[in-house]
Amino acid sequence: MPAQGLVQDELERVEVLLRARDPDQHEVITAEVERLLAGGGKRLRPMLVLHSAHLCAADIEKAIYAAAAVELLHTATLVHDDLIDHSPVRRGVHTMNAHRSPGTTVIAGDYLFARAAFLASRTDSVRLMRRFAETLMTICSGEVRQMFDGHSAGVTREDYVRRIYAKTASLISMSSQAGAALADVRPEEAGALEKYGDNLGLAFQVVDDVLDFVADEEILGKPVGGDLRQGLVTLPLLLFLEEEQEHPAVLRAVDTGMPAAVNEAVSAVASSSAIERSLEVAREYAEQARAALDVFPGSRHRDGLLELVDFAVQRSF
Repeated sequence: MPAQGLVQDELERVEVLLRARDPDQHEVITAEVERLLAGGGKRLRPMLVLHSAHLCAADIEKAIYAAAAVELLHTATLVHDDLIDHSPVRRGVHTMNAHRSPGTTVIAGDYLFARAAFLASRTDSVRLMRRFAETLMTICSGEVRQMFDGHSAGVTREDYVRRIYAKTASLISMSSQAGAALADVRPEEAGALEKYGDNLGLAFQVVDDVLDFVADEEILGKPVGGDLRQGLVTLPLLLFLEEEQEHPAVLRAVDTGMPAAVNEAVSAVASSSAIERSLEVAREYAEQARAALDVFPGSRHRDGLLELVDFAVQRSF
């Protein structure tokens, strides 16, 4: 994609940092990091950091460290998420917890968090480090909230938005704001990148939640209906229940996670209007993200950020 091509040389330097090995790093951690990074991913978050840095005329050397930091932070959260959710596969690759002990998986994830913080510190930016720490606290708090409050048919739209902001949008937003954190910009420009990142992140996760019902499993890289198997209520399910509050298979799937009920519920939701209604919500968030960038003059990197909005809402459809 053109957005990637504009920062390709810098992304290659980010990859080198991601794979760099500390002298004391255990070989198990090295092997797992290599395997996780080889699993793919579009490097959306590093691209957001780099494009926002160019847009704000920030120090690109520092931005490269920030880009590597956010990608490692993202990777660390996935390691812990997969362990918590007992997920055996991600992006078509076996997760760490599928072949390592829980203790090894937790410590390896912790190491990645620490490595991410180390890379962020190389920017010498207190503002960026503060946003990094705030984002990590938001992610962890959101994960706990999901464990205790996300598994009920009584979840509201407000609950859902709060949860997906913590889970996904907070880190996408931090990535989008990195350029402003590393440069001297006007408050309205910093605020615009925050609004852009918030709405892009929400759009991205809503589309992810739709794909969990309708995607091809090979494209998704994991079984469909994964959230429902855990009893997790997402937007397509919420919108479905607005019209069919007493659908027996859906309620049974939320309550029990039984495979037969989940399969029936996935089919019911996937064939309902809830899918298109959810996508419309994602498009509304995407439009707000695009509009936020109006404060910046036209440029290749502004166009890059706009293209990443299109990617977020159009992937696999």
